Amino acid sequence: MRESKQQKVDRLHRILSLLDKHYPDAKCSLKFNNPYQLLIATRLSAQTTDNRVNIVTPALFARYPTVYDMAEARLEEVEEYIKTVGIYKNKAKDLIAMSRMIKEEYGGEVPDTMEELTKLPGVGRKTASVVLGNAFGKPAIAVDTHFGRIMRRMGFTRHKDPEKVEKEMLALVPPEKQVDFCHQIINHGRTVCKSAKPDCLHCFLSEDCPKLISGK
Repeated sequence: MRESKQQKVDRLHRILSLLDKHYPDAKCSLKFNNPYQLLIATRLSAQTTDNRVNIVTPALFARYPTVYDMAEARLEEVEEYIKTVGIYKNKAKDLIAMSRMIKEEYGGEVPDTMEELTKLPGVGRKTASVVLGNAFGKPAIAVDTHFGRIMRRMGFTRHKDPEKVEKEMLALVPPEKQVDFCHQIINHGRTVCKSAKPDCLHCFLSEDCPKLISGK
């Protein structure tokens, strides 16, 4: 039987309560002290684990502590600092280019709107959402592979396009819950609802999972 919009909302609220119970301290796993550091770390995290980024960034931030320092950096030197992360050559170019743009167009301050952040080189909606939610405390849905996969499994979207998933979930999840919800779902995706072998038998969300209810 097709789920009504209200039924979907009610199911989501039950899931939010369970996630709060099981992941009360879920937070961004990237280490940062300010918006500049989170912006850099999030750009580096593409196609690389957060753990790997956290290994690289202390030395990188010590060498380039501000936007102004990164804006004046030599490409080859930045590459050397981040060479153990995926597609590091492209990322090095983006780090310098975005820092120059922030310096020249935003007075050295990382912008705090989706529109402005996504104008920066190498910054898509997912990176912008991470920065908005975790550095500026604004409502945002950051759609990574874990989040998109689980939203489809849980029947909240059929889309694979991250922007469409983001739009649907922004309409469903209360603004004050959005950032925590993303972290909780990512935790769940890493520990229980894994891509290849989801541990459905031990999943505390099983009673509200259409995949399990339908048996498909």
